[in-house]
Amino acid sequence: MFGIENYPGFIAAAIILNMTPGADTFYILTRSVTFGKKAGFISVAGIMSGCVVHVICAAFGLSLILANSIVIFTIVKWAGAIYLIYLGLKTFFQKDSGFQMTGVIKGGNLIKIYKQGVLTNVLNPKVSLFFLSFLPQFINPDFAKGPLPFLILGGTFFVTGTSWCLVLAWSSTFLNGFLKNHKFTGTLLQKISGLIFIGFGLKLGLDNG
Repeated sequence: MFGIENYPGFIAAAIILNMTPGADTFYILTRSVTFGKKAGFISVAGIMSGCVVHVICAAFGLSLILANSIVIFTIVKWAGAIYLIYLGLKTFFQKDSGFQMTGVIKGGNLIKIYKQGVLTNVLNPKVSLFFLSFLPQFINPDFAKGPLPFLILGGTFFVTGTSWCLVLAWSSTFLNGFLKNHKFTGTLLQKISGLIFIGFGLKLGLDNG
């Protein structure tokens, strides 16, 4: 169908990959627990908007530029690494009571959360290279030059990823009620989350793969 091979296998692999923790996962978790369900859903929208960018790039071959240019890859990689480290430091040194909701979050903050989600995903060149290397495994070589099979598989990955992330955002907000009454635990988790972001940034920047 449309040059796609083993579509059920792709769906199964996509779900497993979606559930594998990464920087996107922790971004959604921290925003959901800190600011509530609405902010969690907005962070999902940001992350998945970034995912759309990568899918389109893979479908139309723009990622080949990234894959074949060491200079461009290095620039984007370090931009993403620095941004993740920035988010980590900001989270680690945040002065409010860790993971405590501070009332109703304003629209401007929601836009900021959305933009941060987009940048967290887009500024990771390995996500783009992942799509470029993973999707072709399920495409008949005779159809690999056209964008349609890439778009279908990318759209499928988007749907499975969005579904998982929404569940993640929805379920993680229940932690807020507990953390509201356990300030020390919230502060500790905040510091750990900051270190995790910093770790992802360092790994992205220093990884030679």
